[in-house]
Amino acid sequence: MTLVKKENGEMETALVRVKPELDNSVILLYQESCRLLDFAQVRIIRADDDVKAATDDLSIIARLKKAIEEKRRGYTGPINDHLKAVNAAFQEFTAPLTEADIITRQKVKDYRVEQERIRQEQERINRLRMEAAEAEMKLRDELTEPVDLVEVAPAPAEHYRTESGTLGTMKVRKWEVENLDLIPREYLMIDATKIGKVVRAGIPSISGIRIWEEESLRVTTK
Repeated sequence: MTLVKKENGEMETALVRVKPELDNSVILLYQESCRLLDFAQVRIIRADDDVKAATDDLSIIARLKKAIEEKRRGYTGPINDHLKAVNAAFQEFTAPLTEADIITRQKVKDYRVEQERIRQEQERINRLRMEAAEAEMKLRDELTEPVDLVEVAPAPAEHYRTESGTLGTMKVRKWEVENLDLIPREYLMIDATKIGKVVRAGIPSISGIRIWEEESLRVTTK
């Protein structure tokens, strides 16, 4: 199977390999891996010579893991490269639509916010005029002139329908941090990557965290 991708303005053909389970070289690596698993399951470590034999097997295991990983990359590399190129191309194709969508939505939101602001201001004016009229009635027991209320615009529509489609509105709850110290612990997350980095660097202690050492085996192949 071949895939064609565009790179640096030129067309390039990439060979994509499939069905690794039918690849004899991969099958041989897998069979060797199974034999090593059999050895590991029955292995008994009772002396340093046993550790040396295990070291030989660990070295072989490391080499086989590397060989299998190289095989995997041989299969997935061209696919991943092609996929990245296709995704990048279509991201560029859709960029104008994405920007147009954002701009149009924001303009609709701005319009609705302004309409609601005007409506609330009209209601506020009427409320002040009614309060003034009530105050005059208490003072004089009569109104010198009728209350002139402004016309209040209706609330912005919740749905808009056209021949092309329908636009609906809904309330979306959002949040932002005001005071980190007041946030309950169940909403906080440990930065495991940062902690692991400083622990490996040798930091002696971190408040609230236990740091300890465990022996690990490091195998170096020849």
